[in-house]
Amino acid sequence: MKAHARLVACFDNGRTVLRELRSMAPLTLFPRRHSGAEAVVHLVNSATAPLGGDELHLEVHVGPGASLRLSGVAATLALPGPRGEPSLSTVDIEVAEGGALEYLPEPVVVTARANHTAILRAELAENSRFHTREVLVLGRAGERPGRLRSVVQVRRGGVPALRQTQTVGEPGLDGALSVLAGHRVLVTDLDFGGPARPAASGPWWSRTPLAAGGTLGTALATDVVVARKRLSC
Repeated sequence: MKAHARLVACFDNGRTVLRELRSMAPLTLFPRRHSGAEAVVHLVNSATAPLGGDELHLEVHVGPGASLRLSGVAATLALPGPRGEPSLSTVDIEVAEGGALEYLPEPVVVTARANHTAILRAELAENSRFHTREVLVLGRAGERPGRLRSVVQVRRGGVPALRQTQTVGEPGLDGALSVLAGHRVLVTDLDFGGPARPAASGPWWSRTPLAAGGTLGTALATDVVVARKRLSC
């Protein structure tokens, strides 16, 4: 399955309006608030995806001064294909001057034998706001996970701000202290343009200021609730 969805938010007469909202199953965009100070859209998986062989592409454009919150409503299951094919999901984001985007998808569960690559590319203006959180869960209860490769590339003001690649589901690495140390949940929180926060760390979590501005938070835990709580420190 190949699917392409597109969302465009613009600022008009003191409010954010959705100029374009184009869905294609399984990427279904469901507006909860079409206009106002902040537009709100839910991203719904309207079919089982990503399945091995799928190629999914989501584009999000936030215009100057516009504010958008895009959130998921249910966990995503990365599933194997019938012949072991890999799957791919790509999210391309652009936030213009004075724009703000909060992109908060629900957790991705890497099921047995899955082979998925998730790519997020963001182009941010210097004075824009962007916040996103990725939650990876290694397998369903009692299940050995498949493999997932997560790639994040962010540019801010035309300057590279973050380039990061993480791979989970490799048994030899997941148990290593330098990787997941046997934990089942990995949460990564990325914030540009928000309140400045100093470097900090604790048991199985850390928060690091980035050279181009913004902060990167990472937490490990045995479940999603604990991992998110660690990043709230």
